[in-house]
Amino acid sequence: MELGEQKLLDIKEGLKSGVPIVIGYIPIAMAFGILAKTEGVSLLDTMLFSVLVFAGASQFMALNLLAVGVGAGEIILATLLMNFRHFLMSASLAAKLEDRRKRWIPLAAFAVTDETFSVAALRQGTLTLNYLLPMEYAAYGSWLGGTALGYLLGSALPELVKASMGVALYAMFTAILVPAVRKSKVVTILALGAGILNTVLSYSRIVTSGWSLILTILLVAAAGAWIFDGEEVERDE
Repeated sequence: MELGEQKLLDIKEGLKSGVPIVIGYIPIAMAFGILAKTEGVSLLDTMLFSVLVFAGASQFMALNLLAVGVGAGEIILATLLMNFRHFLMSASLAAKLEDRRKRWIPLAAFAVTDETFSVAALRQGTLTLNYLLPMEYAAYGSWLGGTALGYLLGSALPELVKASMGVALYAMFTAILVPAVRKSKVVTILALGAGILNTVLSYSRIVTSGWSLILTILLVAAAGAWIFDGEEVERDE
């Protein structure tokens, strides 16, 4: 296969992989737009939230903190803690990337989310920027569009529809996780372990919710790396 044909194939596969994320992001982003309007945030500031931050959980958290009068510095710190896992996810994807054209790396790192990371990390074979960028920015575009739609049209939606939008987030994570769980018992154990650990840390209030997530990712990722490395050694032997 010629280089140009492979590039086009990667782009098509990236867009195709982004479709489930796009479908999941639109209602969640609309929910964010609706909530921002309810809290009295302007359309410009609401769009800047999504354009510059592009992190669903952190955007919702920031709105809640704004509503109770928390200062900008505390919101920034809380967002940093909540999104600290993105450093780990970006580093993981960078290690897997086949091509590392420097001018595109910052764009790829910016658009890493839990969902795009999960799809890219589970991709069989090599990972290229031609695949990653279309998938990520299809998701990014849907998030921006959903935010605008929610802000402009949300007031016309029935209350039942507004209340049900949050369910889409959990449905999307489930759709991403289930295929991997079906293929590996180890992934199942790690996923359950991550859920239990994060729940215990959150409800015990030993650390903040942001740090509970960070610790969960670090510990479960370390466990996964150790387990899978052991499996590789056994297969090599």
